[in-house]
Amino acid sequence: MADPSSPRVTRLLPDAVHQAVRPGTAVVRLETTHERQGVLDGAWWPRSRDIAAELPGLISALTEYLGPITRVGLDARAWEGLPTRMTIDDRVVHIDSFAAGDDTVLITRGEQDLFSLLVVPSHATPDAARAAMAEAVRAGSVMRAERILLDTGSA
Repeated sequence: MADPSSPRVTRLLPDAVHQAVRPGTAVVRLETTHERQGVLDGAWWPRSRDIAAELPGLISALTEYLGPITRVGLDARAWEGLPTRMTIDDRVVHIDSFAAGDDTVLITRGEQDLFSLLVVPSHATPDAARAAMAEAVRAGSVMRAERILLDTGSA
């Protein structure tokens, strides 16, 4: 068990990665803090709406930084062929579907540690995607996903 008095290491992708974003690139930018002041915890720009092709990369990347991911919540109408579970990196990840819109994905680590990520549409331009992702992880941002996408021209 980690010593609670030791400093927490936060690992974010370097900003240079986001400057190189091209259409068709999936990027996750995640800000984790103890305070959880913002509405969103990060952003994801998938290449397509094919969940079998996109979700494994996202889950593998998040698992490396956050630990095992147990559940993912997605809008069934926004994704092709949404299963109820997938095996990713030899772990079963349960997939919950909801009808709240395709602008967020809910990630559960462990039993109840929930992260909410903005989903940038795959057709967004690189500039719009970068702007949306930056707003999603801006400390203290209270903008909801739908508003971010509209304001950045990503919707």
